[in-house]
Amino acid sequence: MKVIQLYKNETKLIKRAQKNNREAQHVLYELHAPKMLSVCRYYIKDLQHAEEAMLNGFFKVFTNIKSFKNEGSFEGWIRRIMVRESISFLRQQKNIEFAVEDIDIKNDYSDHINSEIEVEHIQEIIDKLPEGYKIVFIMYAIEGYKHSEIANLLNINEGTSKSQLFKARKLLQAEIKKLNTSSYGTN
Repeated sequence: MKVIQLYKNETKLIKRAQKNNREAQHVLYELHAPKMLSVCRYYIKDLQHAEEAMLNGFFKVFTNIKSFKNEGSFEGWIRRIMVRESISFLRQQKNIEFAVEDIDIKNDYSDHINSEIEVEHIQEIIDKLPEGYKIVFIMYAIEGYKHSEIANLLNINEGTSKSQLFKARKLLQAEIKKLNTSSYGTN
């Protein structure tokens, strides 16, 4: 499979955007907005609020684009801004609660669930998680953050991050199993 670049030299485009070239900023926005909306949507259930967080994130991207030093991927840099903006949005809307319970975290989620569940169903199941569980699950399982990074970003301790992930996985497995049972008549 051949990968076709939409813009042959993103580095030049970024440099133009750093000089406040609106056309270059617009092209960067058009290139990255669909993926970044998906990132915000992971965290924020309502599409309009996710769009609002994404737009605020892009405002921060273009306000701070001069601090991007071409070390690492530009998309990754934008993605981190979107994650933080989504978390900030959720904090403004309501307090994110993290259940602080000591539990024995073992790989108790090993019963693998095979299904052909559509992405929309999985997103709906994730959306039903309590906010604390959902945020930690997305940051760890989808975004690839480590527990220490999650704890730092959310101002919680590392054990709480691990606990939230464990509980989120258990709830997700139960919901997927329920969906499989109702859809396919299996256990």
